[in-house]
Amino acid sequence: MKKILFMVSAAIMLASAPSAKAQFVVTDPANLASGILNSANEIIQTSSTVSNVVKNFKEVEKVYKQGKEYYDKLQAINNLVKDARKVQQTVLLVGDVSEMYVQNFGRMLNDPNFSARELTAIAKGYSALLGESTELLKELKQIVTSSSLSLSDKERMDIIDRVYKEVKEYHSLVRYYTNKNISVSILRAKKQNSTKRVLELYGTPNQKYW
Repeated sequence: MKKILFMVSAAIMLASAPSAKAQFVVTDPANLASGILNSANEIIQTSSTVSNVVKNFKEVEKVYKQGKEYYDKLQAINNLVKDARKVQQTVLLVGDVSEMYVQNFGRMLNDPNFSARELTAIAKGYSALLGESTELLKELKQIVTSSSLSLSDKERMDIIDRVYKEVKEYHSLVRYYTNKNISVSILRAKKQNSTKRVLELYGTPNQKYW
């Protein structure tokens, strides 16, 4: 069991090692996600004007950029055993959820088709979805790093599989939520004959995150 747990947890830990010879420094992906979530919640709690929303969102971008290098390194890890790969993909899905939020909400802040009140409501929706994903990531961390839980190998792997599937569902929900909000802007733009400007802002529907 210890060997399996080590291989699984390696998917989380290896990404933060700056080089093969450097000291092993562990980055906690759950803390990264929580940092983004906490900054995102500030938008809901303190933003009443577009300028305040923009100001608070800059903190979200700052936290995300601090963790971007971690996600990039984790993405580059290959040749993992099957169960460690599942852990890696779960963490990366949460990173994708964060990126969808940061990229698309940042564009929405420059979209005149949304009011400050609507932007705050959209931020609240993103925060709720990111919050659920973050809690699942914390559960995953507990499973792969704790030696005190009285679980068999199969029970641990079953939980890893469940968490992966649930995070994947939230990933799909965030994509759907993004699509719906962008669609609202496009419908409003059509009425104003300004569809081209909106598509230039968000890109085409074939873009990675919507």
